Amino acid sequence: MKLDRMIGILSVLLQQDKVTAPYLAEKFEVSRRTINRDIEALCMAGIPLVTEPGQNGGVSIMEGYKIDRTLLSRTDMQAILAGLKSLDSVSGTNRYAQLMEKLSAGSSSLLAGDMHILIDLSSWYKDSLSPKIELLHNAILTGRKVSFTYFAPKGESKRSVEPYDLIFQWSSWYLWGWCECREDFRLFKLTRMTDLQTNEVFERRAVPLPDLSPERIFPYMYQVKALIDPQYKWRLVEEYGPESFIALPDGRLLFSFGFMDKTSIISWIVSFGGGAELLEPKELRQEVLKFAERIQEKHLQS
Repeated sequence: MKLDRMIGILSVLLQQDKVTAPYLAEKFEVSRRTINRDIEALCMAGIPLVTEPGQNGGVSIMEGYKIDRTLLSRTDMQAILAGLKSLDSVSGTNRYAQLMEKLSAGSSSLLAGDMHILIDLSSWYKDSLSPKIELLHNAILTGRKVSFTYFAPKGESKRSVEPYDLIFQWSSWYLWGWCECREDFRLFKLTRMTDLQTNEVFERRAVPLPDLSPERIFPYMYQVKALIDPQYKWRLVEEYGPESFIALPDGRLLFSFGFMDKTSIISWIVSFGGGAELLEPKELRQEVLKFAERIQEKHLQS
């Protein structure tokens, strides 16, 4: 719709000092002529836009002009405030609450009523995680390398990383940065870091967006099939979704899902006690049995 596109153009101009008409045309998938008409319409609506010709020209908002915040609806403002409030749950500070007060100043009519979306991004590791987030965030802003000890399934290692982004995904916090050890961009889980410290300033490089698809981050090597007792349906729904299994006539659940490695398969099956039977991969059935026998031996010895 034209109105949505015009609001979108205005949003772009508020975030960037100057943009070109071809850029806007490509972004909103319309012709340059259409963008020119939209710009004229915005000017007629009282938004002072400046168009500069030439190689370094473009479209910008007149310097010093302020746009009335009532462009944001009550729903828009409440969504923004809910997101800001959630960040305080991570940092353990009230800096975002203070920002909320600045945003809401003079706009009490927009914030009337309760907010029914409550977001808490903190974790069981909040006491140790919040300082890491603060340190990494400051390192990103100041362009300083970070070093830490990293614990991964393949072992423990010392890493030196150029930090670029903090990412909250899969219920956990990650750092996206250039790893000097691997000479490539890598994703690091914050809870696996210890001895974290900042180091020298680095020269920023072009940063690609991380591929956060489950297939890329958690590539599975084994297709697992298992029979699960019905009392554990809640676990399958919560951890893998209702599409991960089908109910059999006898009430048991036929589960099918991809796993990354043997260790996670065995530990997952054993976690059900006697409530799960591994069907595939068949070669792991014997390993599950041996694992259970080792546990039995340990407990018999004690």
